[in-house]
Amino acid sequence: MAFNEDSSASGHDEPWIQWFCGLKGHEMFCEVERSYIEDGFNLYGLRTCVQNFSDCLDLILDRIGPDDSDDSHLTQNACTLYGLIHARYIITAHGLDAMYNKYAAKEFGTCPLIPCVGQPVLPVGLRDDLGVDTVKIFCPKCQNVYHPPPVRSRSVHGSSGTGGSSGVDGASFGTTFPHLFLMTFSNLVPDPLPSNSTYIPRVFGFRVHKSAQQTTNAALSTRQTTASRRSRGRDKEDKDGRSRSKKKKKRKGGI
Repeated sequence: MAFNEDSSASGHDEPWIQWFCGLKGHEMFCEVERSYIEDGFNLYGLRTCVQNFSDCLDLILDRIGPDDSDDSHLTQNACTLYGLIHARYIITAHGLDAMYNKYAAKEFGTCPLIPCVGQPVLPVGLRDDLGVDTVKIFCPKCQNVYHPPPVRSRSVHGSSGTGGSSGVDGASFGTTFPHLFLMTFSNLVPDPLPSNSTYIPRVFGFRVHKSAQQTTNAALSTRQTTASRRSRGRDKEDKDGRSRSKKKKKRKGGI
């Protein structure tokens, strides 16, 4: 995860977790309970995932102040560690409750698909590994995954995913959360889209047949092939013309 030094924690007065979740682009994060982070069992296996683990933990828990750790690398690692802790916390009972409130307030956004009519979405990671991809949004109604709006994907830390775009790392939410959330709060599962909700392209009121695109592509390919042949024919004619012109000049020179 890359860290933006302009958003450094130096100089803030509120607790570190509150500062982190209040940053622009971090609307999807919830505040992890301090007691959860202090329980070493919940952090098992994370020590090897970030450098300066103990210092990062002290920074997150406000055991050391931002002025005592004016190090962008330490803050970056603390952001990474908090994201990994967050992914574990939101699949606990307390974490699910915290995310429920954000979902009810539509803080995760709504589905961009028109037939879903503003259905609230949930954050999801396509992979559980760090630095692979940015967070996406999952719509429970159409069951599709989308990129979040740009304002929600900007963050102080980004991933080095395949697209190279900066944003919240998908590992901060993981692949399990949205589906476990809907299993826990089954009353929130919306009715699926009706079969007749699929958009139907029309031309002058008539439905466009599926074969129309194939016909169009075939015609385009034929035109491109014909144009290429004509171009090669003209090039050949020009070459033959230049060759005949040279032969005539040689004959005149011989006479």
